[in-house]
Amino acid sequence: MANHKSSLKRIRQEEKRRLHNRYYGKTMRNAVRRLRSMTDKAEATALYPRVQKILDKAAKTNLIHKNKAANLKSKLCAYIQGLA
Repeated sequence: MANHKSSLKRIRQEEKRRLHNRYYGKTMRNAVRRLRSMTDKAEATALYPRVQKILDKAAKTNLIHKNKAANLKSKLCAYIQGLA
């Protein structure tokens, strides 16, 4: 158990951040999964900007690396282009 006031505060902050990151990480993954499961090009094209925004925010807050966000956006765009 922590002995200092500052370490108790640090534990509280880390837990709050962990829950926050977990929520946004899961939301991001679900959005990507949802887009990948779509078969209609019009629907996927309409959803893509929202997913792109989620990925950019995740990269901005260091939830994921900026290159990972760029790779995901690129792959999703290619997936949408391949839909008939």
